[in-house]
Amino acid sequence: MLEPENLYDIAIDGSEVPHGLPLVAGLTGFADAGSAVSQFSDYLVDVLDTRVVAHFDADSLLDYRARRPTIFFDEDHLSEFRPLSLDLRLAKDELGQQFLLLVGYEPDFQWERFTAAVLQLIERYRVASTTWVHAIPMPVPHTRPISVTVSGNRDELIGAMSIWKPRTEAPANALHMLEYRLQKLTHPTAGFVLLVPHYLADTEYPAAAIAALESITAATGLLFPTERLRAEGRDFQNKIDQQVETNAELARLVSTLEQRHDSYVLDNPLPSPLADADGELPTADDIAAELEDFLASRHDDDA
Repeated sequence: MLEPENLYDIAIDGSEVPHGLPLVAGLTGFADAGSAVSQFSDYLVDVLDTRVVAHFDADSLLDYRARRPTIFFDEDHLSEFRPLSLDLRLAKDELGQQFLLLVGYEPDFQWERFTAAVLQLIERYRVASTTWVHAIPMPVPHTRPISVTVSGNRDELIGAMSIWKPRTEAPANALHMLEYRLQKLTHPTAGFVLLVPHYLADTEYPAAAIAALESITAATGLLFPTERLRAEGRDFQNKIDQQVETNAELARLVSTLEQRHDSYVLDNPLPSPLADADGELPTADDIAAELEDFLASRHDDDA
């Protein structure tokens, strides 16, 4: 096995990175419902003061055929090449509290080596805790706050925040592997799965990014500016509500999702917040179909 430390380059002197900081992570590439993780990571890098601590080798980790870098064509020449990146950053929250931020693409290759490399960095900087987010599509209504399922060994977070605790098999991502290894080391770790309305899974849903930030705050005490996201979220919500109000069938389907969600939250003995009393998942394909017009019009407005 190739040495994990050869998978990344250290960008700043180690004395510039305080020991004992929390690590926050979000990698894009798999099951990013509502573009929650991409919005979350892009927003933090955009609005916070960050510096690259370690840069991972894309040539070793990335399948360029699946996720291609971006080039910019200016009339008759290429004016810019923008590669994908995966970095560990030193960041400051809104109050100036420092933390480490692992953001970028999810590796396509060498998960074991990547995990070992991140574990090296966690040990090197004596990271106090590791918290990460991802998002999956679920048949839940957009009219209710986004719920989360919490994994890891932070029992206080699981007890207070994890609304759905399934026993199931699911496709893993790279941060699942990292969490699994950290649990074996009894390192404090928590993974937040955002349960995003499935009919909004292919959109940039601002509420999902806000829920990701709020989850990190609950786990770490870090505070983030969210004014811009909240304004975008209100506009997005209003447009969806208008679409629902003008279509009786769509309104009925959203109402059904609301009833099933609320029954579960109020401790009705249902097997999950997603199923009815017979254990059947609701059919909400019509919701996605009805919202196509809304999404198309939204793209037109943004053009």
